[in-house]
Amino acid sequence: MSGNRDRYGRPAFRRTALAPGLLAAVAMLGGIALIESEAFLVFRFIVSILALVVLVFAFQAKHWWWIPVMLAIAVVWNPVYPLDISGPWWIGAQYVAILLFVLAGVFIKVPFTDEKK
Repeated sequence: MSGNRDRYGRPAFRRTALAPGLLAAVAMLGGIALIESEAFLVFRFIVSILALVVLVFAFQAKHWWWIPVMLAIAVVWNPVYPLDISGPWWIGAQYVAILLFVLAGVFIKVPFTDEKK
């Protein structure tokens, strides 16, 4: 038996935050080109919502250390009360958040349970 498989050969865990984490990272990469435009507001909505989705998956997986990270991203990128950040600090924050989304997607794992369907 391999270490990441159960006795039936199925994966022992699911990476529930991988899809929203990668989607947020791709959206942020695309949004970097639009930082100074009005269209960036759409990317702020996308990033904030996906940060909250990853936060819920981190809570379900009991990975408590990711909750404040995703909450901070949701607050900084919120479109309702935007923070006044610009210039190289804002671009640097974009890249840091991209890295954090990818890492959260890879490391947040939920074990499979033997539920009767």
